[in-house]
Amino acid sequence: MKKALLILVFVLFGCSMLHAQEAFIAAEDHPALPDSLQQQKPDTVKVNVKECKQGAIGDIFRKKEKTPKPPKKFMALVLPNISSNPSNGFLLGVGGSFGWYMGPKENTKVSSAPFTVAVTSKSQLITFLKHNIYTKGNQYFLQGDWKFYIYSQPTYGLGTNSPDTVGVPSTIDWMGEGTNTDSVYFPMKFYYVRVHEIVNKKVLDNLYAGVGFHLDYYYSINDEDYRAATDSTPEMQTPHSFYSSSNNFNQKEYMLSGLSANFLYDSRDNQINPYKGYYANVNYRINPTFLGSSQNSSTLWLEFRTYIGLSKKTPRHLIGFWAFGDFLISGKLPYLTLPSLGEDQRARSGRGYTNGRFRGDHIVYGEVEYRFPIWPCSHIIGGVLFANAVTTSNKARNVALFEYIRPAVGIGLRIMVNKYFRTNINLDYAIGMKSQGFYFSGQETF
Repeated sequence: MKKALLILVFVLFGCSMLHAQEAFIAAEDHPALPDSLQQQKPDTVKVNVKECKQGAIGDIFRKKEKTPKPPKKFMALVLPNISSNPSNGFLLGVGGSFGWYMGPKENTKVSSAPFTVAVTSKSQLITFLKHNIYTKGNQYFLQGDWKFYIYSQPTYGLGTNSPDTVGVPSTIDWMGEGTNTDSVYFPMKFYYVRVHEIVNKKVLDNLYAGVGFHLDYYYSINDEDYRAATDSTPEMQTPHSFYSSSNNFNQKEYMLSGLSANFLYDSRDNQINPYKGYYANVNYRINPTFLGSSQNSSTLWLEFRTYIGLSKKTPRHLIGFWAFGDFLISGKLPYLTLPSLGEDQRARSGRGYTNGRFRGDHIVYGEVEYRFPIWPCSHIIGGVLFANAVTTSNKARNVALFEYIRPAVGIGLRIMVNKYFRTNINLDYAIGMKSQGFYFSGQETF
């Protein structure tokens, strides 16, 4: 598998280099030009060059129209969702994305709402809707994350140095408590309800300020490896049970409910598939007990994204950067609500690892992705190469941020299905440390 991945990386990289070379074809290198033209000044040489415009997969089967129809204001991409990744095993369901304009396209950015309804081979039910809506004239920006999960997820303890040797006998203790002699991950099952809604108001061009409500409720938690003490056997602790009992949380259910203050800057030209611009987000959240939280706490989320074009003629040829940090500022959080991998709004961070694989008091994450076209001229098919890295802390064991870092790398294909909304079908394969996964989606990772 790794040899095949390496070969595919070289093929995709070679395609991108061939595309880049097209921009450097000079008139004097064209064998069809006579010598008289070769000697003329560059501005007098006229070479017929085919005009290349972004296409979509449907253009291949559609007859060319003399007068193109104007693009619609609404788009729905609904596809069977068949994939495999470390978080879910084999997944089967329906997923996709909606895209639309709430006002004139000249002064209103596109809105989007990815969604999924699926079941998995790990007896999971996954339903979510994640919307990012710009109202008419971009006066308001509404961000939402709604989930209902019947879920199973292993946990490995806190900090990026948590053990990662799976399926072999282990001599590693987790905080000296309850070592699992068969492996070093601890399976959990639970029900999860999430309702996050933020309303941002435009205060300056591309700059917004807003307030939000956030609810995370975990119940029917089954910490499968935990064993209560009996007359003949001692208590068998797990990372979740040890943390919960040490910090006075109920091991079967808990809630995080709070309000947030938000500041957001967004100059991206398209949030579904950006070619340029910046995105920065600051979210300060308080979770008081009078709103239902199990304990008082506060957190800070910082996020930044940008996109650097590599070709004026082909805006799809670019490098994207994404980074975020999630920090516990005060109080205590329930175990499953601690900052962790895969808990960004789109749940797309950490390709190559299971969601929640790395968890701690704080998390810092970074990713870079090289995006390039493959299909000649119309660029219907593109490719990506990406790398990411994560670090988490564990205050109880004096593990600091950046003391341990876990990387992952991957490749992917992009098939353009709607050129007006820039909606792709995304197929990715990623490899982390002793972990790998295949990912399918209808919207760019970031």
